[in-house]
Amino acid sequence: MTKFDCALGTPNGNHPTRALLLGSGELGKEVAISLTRLGVRVIAADSYAHAPAQQVAHEARVLDMANADALRALIADVDPDIIIPEVEAIATPVLEEAEHNGAHVVPSAKIAGICMDREALRTLAADELGLPTTPFRFAGSLNELKAAADAIGYPCVVKPVMSSSGHGQSVVHDADGVADAWTEAQQGRRAHDEGDVSRVIVERLVDLDYELTMLTVSSSAGVVVCEPIGQRQQDGDYRDSWQPANVPADVLAEAKRIADAAVNGLVARAGTDSAWGVFGVELFVLKDGDVLFNEVSPRPHDTGMVTMISQRLSEFDLHARAMLGAPVTEGHVALDIPEHTAAASHAIVVEGHGEAEFTNLDEALAQPGTDVRVFAKPKVEGHRRMGVALALGADVAEARVRAVETAQALSITVI
Repeated sequence: MTKFDCALGTPNGNHPTRALLLGSGELGKEVAISLTRLGVRVIAADSYAHAPAQQVAHEARVLDMANADALRALIADVDPDIIIPEVEAIATPVLEEAEHNGAHVVPSAKIAGICMDREALRTLAADELGLPTTPFRFAGSLNELKAAADAIGYPCVVKPVMSSSGHGQSVVHDADGVADAWTEAQQGRRAHDEGDVSRVIVERLVDLDYELTMLTVSSSAGVVVCEPIGQRQQDGDYRDSWQPANVPADVLAEAKRIADAAVNGLVARAGTDSAWGVFGVELFVLKDGDVLFNEVSPRPHDTGMVTMISQRLSEFDLHARAMLGAPVTEGHVALDIPEHTAAASHAIVVEGHGEAEFTNLDEALAQPGTDVRVFAKPKVEGHRRMGVALALGADVAEARVRAVETAQALSITVI
């Protein structure tokens, strides 16, 4: 299939293209908005009610998407033209069935399966595509983990092969910490219907300088790479991001090469010629300037929320266009901010137990070049990302400070 034929914006809503979102968080919400602007009918599914994307979609469904029978029943009921996985906790074999039956899985069922499995992804990246990575090994038992950690050396990082946002991840400083790392990986793995234990990846803890996200778009026009996004993480979760990243020319060239190679490598294994959408390629830049491939998400990336203020077409707009078969070229992914200007985003993380109420918006948005997105998640239990502040500045430092100030100007009460 070289073109995905879409019926968009039909007057009575009887025959539009139907897109099923599997995962309805803040990223899914923006994807839903971008799709509905193009006339697509969106059905938003998640494991809980009133998720952000469900608030803007045409229909909402609640289910355990890791339950194959439940997911299969949902797809049969909705009969979607497009299925968009937005989270990792999905019964991926059901996506393969749906694709076989004619649904367009974004970017493809096979790619979704590879990217959700660190073992499959790292094997593809390092062994088949020859991309530079940290030294690594895999283990399927505590004894294998002990041997792998000894071989890699300490300190090392242990992660379940299937998890996200730092869940189940730990840094092991010596042999005494291996058993605790194994337990943490088993408790934090993606789902518990994948067998009695989760395999883990063991990686050497590298001399990291900073991390980059390379948003890379596969469309009917080929593969293009956005300008790099600088980022700061805390406990494995994004806190700040910015564009331009202002990296040295050699780092930029290598980052784009790796991102392009990774996405083209995935697309080549998709089993379809319409493996289209946004990919978030995560890279490590070491203190000696080396660039290493880390992971890739086959969907918009949380650090890419900065594109809502830095680019004319955000990562969500690009994802929507690409999956519908529209061409995405270098011109579509260019920054759209004045010269000598930078853009930044700052995650608004709320702590407490209850519903988060935002006030004082007038003060938060008093400065030109600032914006806020409130995710409207139903409640907080502990701490949760509940919004994002966006800002422009004369340089990255000023943009980051203004994004933080915008977030701090909001009054947030958990009730």
